[in-house]
Amino acid sequence: MSQDALSTLLSERDWLLADGATGTTLFNMGLTSGDAPEMWNVDHPDRVRALYQGPVDAGSDIFLTNSFGGTASRLKLHNAQDRVGELNRIAAELGREVADKAGRTVIVAGSMGPTGEIMEPMGPLSFDAAVEMFHEQAEALKAGGVDVLWVETISSPDEYKAAARAAALADMPWCGTMSFDTAGRTMMGVTSAAMAKLVETLPNPPIGFGANCGVGASDLLRTILGFKQTGTERPVIAKGNAGIPKYVHGHIHYDGTPELMADYAVMARDCGARIIGGCCGTTPEHLVAMREALETRAPGAAPALERIAETLGAFSSTSDGTDDKGPAPRERRGRRRG
Repeated sequence: MSQDALSTLLSERDWLLADGATGTTLFNMGLTSGDAPEMWNVDHPDRVRALYQGPVDAGSDIFLTNSFGGTASRLKLHNAQDRVGELNRIAAELGREVADKAGRTVIVAGSMGPTGEIMEPMGPLSFDAAVEMFHEQAEALKAGGVDVLWVETISSPDEYKAAARAAALADMPWCGTMSFDTAGRTMMGVTSAAMAKLVETLPNPPIGFGANCGVGASDLLRTILGFKQTGTERPVIAKGNAGIPKYVHGHIHYDGTPELMADYAVMARDCGARIIGGCCGTTPEHLVAMREALETRAPGAAPALERIAETLGAFSSTSDGTDDKGPAPRERRGRRRG
């Protein structure tokens, strides 16, 4: 079987630049709160093409499709649960169109966000139902021509496993990130060390895994260091928010400047991330600065936590969640399941 496009690119390059924020960009184009962004794939295809073109022009090697809320459970909120196939396929087709005109290899990653439902036993969503929803979305993204599936902003290990199973059923390579936003853990209590371990227990591990969104860029980099401390050799993904959200005049603004995101990108690389992008608040302007910094600043040693906080802002919690349960991640390594 020929190697997938993302693995090929990773074998040729030390780092890859991912894209920025889908939501921020769409809101800037006129999407209103409460609307389903996925509807724009059909209603405003030119705006979605422009969404994709931004990161391509800024030098991104990867961009995510406008399909984050594309599962039946999320689309049901807009009475569009029967349009999963159409909305995801078109999100991918528009992406393929933009990537194929780029004049270089650009990876189209099919975004798959959380179902929005709580998994059993705490909630009503069964594992099989989650797999079925993700699989329906995955097949549509595949049909539209994505290179890789990109599972993101997950907080539950079971939901992560369900998405992995769906990728296997669709016979697609995939990447998967979790969102660490509660004292270094995901909302469901997963630490960076636990995620690195989880990934290796999957029958079809992702090409790359990591963290996206969460609190600020500082917290995200601490999580990246947590992954690397486990000794993982799998490519690590860092997609941090552009600074910290501030509520101004009824809107959420992120205070991260292009200069701050350039520092973040270089530090993410030095922390060990191979795929580096931005999440909420990150615009093409930020991406241009990130690319330039990655290309012009020499690689260095992993930054100390003090330096991360000094450069990117204070951590939101004193702990990254890995230090309060049993031995340190490094000591746990020998017992990892083979």
